[in-house]
Amino acid sequence: MRKIPVFVSCPTDLNPGQEQKRKTIDAILSDLQLEPRALGKSDYPVDYPLKEVYSVAKHCSGGIILGFEQMYLKSGIIKRGIGTKEKAVNDICLPTEWNNLEAGILFGMNLPLLIFKEDTIRGGVFDLGNTEIYVHSMPCEKPDNKTLDALKQVFLRWHARVSEKYYEFP
Repeated sequence: MRKIPVFVSCPTDLNPGQEQKRKTIDAILSDLQLEPRALGKSDYPVDYPLKEVYSVAKHCSGGIILGFEQMYLKSGIIKRGIGTKEKAVNDICLPTEWNNLEAGILFGMNLPLLIFKEDTIRGGVFDLGNTEIYVHSMPCEKPDNKTLDALKQVFLRWHARVSEKYYEFP
């Protein structure tokens, strides 16, 4: 049986806990006969990266955005120099900027999206209400059976839309 390709936006370098969470998601994809496609994992660029994202995505029937922390800032200033909107913030966790770029490409291609984020991640597609897509919490490192079943239900609903897209006639 041929697997349905889906684009996975995920940083290449993950800490051990993040890697375990990604493996949980990969196992569900495999169970659903879905093939994860990602730059630096399954596909390697020959042209500039943004063009390669589009090239890989156009052969996919859905997308997953995995918002893992990639940068931690102890403190910072939001909207610096904008008067009353300027605000000091602490403990800022940021995903890879590629998550937002890849999400925009996949959304623009009208592909079914599934978005997960670590609890500390904010900004762009990870802010509630920025898209009509529900943003899910990243699964824990070792989910119990009840949590895993609930997670699989989320994937099954998304899988139905992905399958519909895959078998759509041009």
